[in-house]
Amino acid sequence: MTHRLAVLISGNGTNLQAIIDAIDAGRLSASVAVVLSNKTSAAGLQRAIRAGIATITLNKENYPDRAAFDQAMIAELDRFQPDTIVLAGFMRILSPAFVAHYSGRLINIHPSLLPLHKGLHTHLHAIQAGDAEHGCSVHFVSDELDGGPIIARARVPVLENDSEETLSKRVQAREYELYPRVLEWRATGRLTLEPRGVQLDGQPIPSEGFDLDQLPAELATAPANSRRS
Repeated sequence: MTHRLAVLISGNGTNLQAIIDAIDAGRLSASVAVVLSNKTSAAGLQRAIRAGIATITLNKENYPDRAAFDQAMIAELDRFQPDTIVLAGFMRILSPAFVAHYSGRLINIHPSLLPLHKGLHTHLHAIQAGDAEHGCSVHFVSDELDGGPIIARARVPVLENDSEETLSKRVQAREYELYPRVLEWRATGRLTLEPRGVQLDGQPIPSEGFDLDQLPAELATAPANSRRS
């Protein structure tokens, strides 16, 4: 049975597009069952529609609080029986109940080399901190903001003349490589979150996650670059 993804977005949906492209190219053994957004104006919804994927939008103004909104999300998502919930630029803090409901199935990509630079404006923070390198991380989601167990990271150098915009673009290019590859591990049943930590092929992975550029040989043939559109 094909591994079913539910992708949550708030904006342009470029990581969603990377996932769709990887599936279309046969490099990701999954299907996107539904795309959910908290913003009706999210451009990523049009990417989903063009790909023939079901979409859902929920307006926070229709719910009294975050808990009620998240319960509505759970009800909508569960109709599609997702195997993995994929956060791809979903700009809301999730309630503990939502995280618990999808424990071990909820994955996020964050634009920094976690545990560095949690939260927003990570590219600016990396430049201001004088970091020699920056990048992105894919992790399982926990109640701690950007603090769940790390699965894998991808790096870029911080150049002397980098602006927030130029650094962001290079990090995004690495996101489009990293996310489909990690999701392929999930889709093929290799990647799990166990009480003893993140496991790949039944073995613990490093606490800092795998480095995309230094993968063991048996992982290096997994999906890489995704066609952009």
